[in-house]
Amino acid sequence: MAASKECVGVIGATSIVGEFLLPLLVKEGYRVVAFSRQEQCIRPTLDDDSIIWKRLTKSSISDINNISPAENKIAYWIHLAPIWVLPEYFSLFLAYGARHIVAVSSTSKLTKKTSLDPIEIKLAEKLEVNEERFVEWAEREKINYTLLSSTMIYGLGRDGNISVIASFIRRFSFFCVFGAARGLRQPLHAKDMAFACVAALKTSAAQNRFYHISGGEVLTYREMVCRIFSSVGKTPRLVRIPLWFFRCAIFILRVFPPFRHWSYAMVERMNQDLVFDHAEASRDLDFSPRKFYLEKDDLPKNN
Repeated sequence: MAASKECVGVIGATSIVGEFLLPLLVKEGYRVVAFSRQEQCIRPTLDDDSIIWKRLTKSSISDINNISPAENKIAYWIHLAPIWVLPEYFSLFLAYGARHIVAVSSTSKLTKKTSLDPIEIKLAEKLEVNEERFVEWAEREKINYTLLSSTMIYGLGRDGNISVIASFIRRFSFFCVFGAARGLRQPLHAKDMAFACVAALKTSAAQNRFYHISGGEVLTYREMVCRIFSSVGKTPRLVRIPLWFFRCAIFILRVFPPFRHWSYAMVERMNQDLVFDHAEASRDLDFSPRKFYLEKDDLPKNN
């Protein structure tokens, strides 16, 4: 595949991975059509047409007959939006003549399957069901696919995990842990996820394959939090408190928007290992993720 002659469609282009992915694709010589549902996120098209922005609306998805012949050649796609919305675009992919789709999913399919939180169990089921729908559809339509299942993604101060912890530490100068907080983690930088997406698109060995995409370092939850303290310029102060207190604290914290998605199950996972081997991705995609550290741009801008 000659990158300089190919166009790539990106759904979820304004996500944190998308922020890194679009310039990477341009650097590789691709032309990019970036799709977003949010009108305020649509950006002006560059003079060299290396990135063209389009808004995804219900009408644009359903009325595929209005796609002009000149547009009807986006053979390669990267889907960064939640995997459960991907089936909504099956007809769109076919209308544009898709030949290979790289889709990003989450290891939460496995880690939350046995959660005590019924909402998390439903999320795991949702991930699994829609991954299966995607693969079955792609095989039926004879479209190549690559499924990338990622661990916790961070970057640009916009993620829902590391950035939330950083916001809490900045505001209160301490962080609460349950037990020893020795569960293992592999935080994955959004730029490394973007590199994996581009590699999957370029590598024939990645076609019709599934890969775990995880961070370049395994560390305990406690160590991870201590590094976040250092990144925001504060001395680590971890407060180990009883489980009953955590239940009360989370109930109160969920009043504040940054912590609205926190749950009791999240607390329990502080002592569970959530690690995944990315050896196959390293072999086929030359995937070499960085160790966990936070640069200034990875921290939230406001609390």
